[in-house]
Amino acid sequence: MSPLEAFTFLSFWASGLGLSKVEQAQISLSTEVKKSINIHCKIESTNFESEIVYWYRQKKNQALEHLVYVTSTTTAARNQVDGKNKIEARKDAQMFTSTLTVNFIEKEDVGIYYCAGWSYYVKIFGDGTKLVVTDRRLDGDLFPKPTIFFPSVEEVKLHGAGTHLCLLQNFFPDAIKIQWKEKNVNTILESYQGNIIKTNDTYMKFSWLTLTKKAMDKEHVCIVKHENNKGGRDQQILFSPVKKEVATHACMKKESDTLQLQFANTSAYYTYLLLLLKSMIYFSIIAFCVFWRTGIFSDGKIF
Repeated sequence: MSPLEAFTFLSFWASGLGLSKVEQAQISLSTEVKKSINIHCKIESTNFESEIVYWYRQKKNQALEHLVYVTSTTTAARNQVDGKNKIEARKDAQMFTSTLTVNFIEKEDVGIYYCAGWSYYVKIFGDGTKLVVTDRRLDGDLFPKPTIFFPSVEEVKLHGAGTHLCLLQNFFPDAIKIQWKEKNVNTILESYQGNIIKTNDTYMKFSWLTLTKKAMDKEHVCIVKHENNKGGRDQQILFSPVKKEVATHACMKKESDTLQLQFANTSAYYTYLLLLLKSMIYFSIIAFCVFWRTGIFSDGKIF
C-alpha cells in the first residue's frame, strides 16, 4: 500500500470513530414528476463535523448505487445530470442531520434511498426511505385505517394464549411499518407481518401479536408508521389485556345464552298456543261440514 493510499484509508477510518447510529425517520415520500424532495438522515456521532455521510439508491431488482457523499457542513455536494443539479447532499452541524435533495423528479428515480456512515471499519446504514412517483392526487384521506381483533374465549381456553390482530386498510403508498410493544415499555416485541395487498388504488396489511400466558394481563400497543398519518405522528392503537377481554366476552356470551334460552322458551309457548288455536278452528270447520252434509232428521224431514 502506498503512503497516499494508507493516508486516505486512515482518514476515512478515523472519520467514523465517533459514529454510533444512522436513522431515517421517513419510511416513504410520495411526489409527482418534475418536483423535488428532501430526504433526511439523523447521525449520532461525537464528531459529526468530520463525518463523511454517503447516500445510495437501490432500484427494484438492482444493486445498490452510490449517488454522492458529503463531508462539509458549509458546502453542498452535488451530482449533475445533463448539466442540472440532480442530486444535492448537505450536512447540518446544529441538527446533526444530512439531507439529500433529488431535483427534477422522473419515474426512473423510484427506489429506496439510504444514507450511511463509517463506524470503525463497518459502514452503518439507515433503514431507507422509499421514493414513490405517482400521477394520482395526494391530498386524499390516505392514512391507514385500523380494525382490531381480540382473541376468542375458545383460543385462550384451548391454547392458554391469546392473539391480537391489527388490520390496516385503504392507505397509500404501500410503504408501512408495524411494530408492537407493551404499554409504557420501549422494547419492541416479536410479531408477525402479513403481506401487503393491493385493493383498487390503495393497500391493506395485517399484523398480529401472540402473547404468552404471563403477558395476557398486560396492555399492548400496535404502532403504525406511515407517510400519511395525521399530523405526521405514529398511530398508537391500544389493546386491552387479554384476560379482561376474555372475561368481558364470556360475560356477554353468558348473558346472550340466557337471553337466547328465554327467547326459545317464549317462542315455544306462543307456538303451542298458535297450534292449539289452529286445531280448534280446524275442528269447528270439520264439525260444521259434517253436520251440513248429513243434515238433522226430525219426523222424517230434513231441516
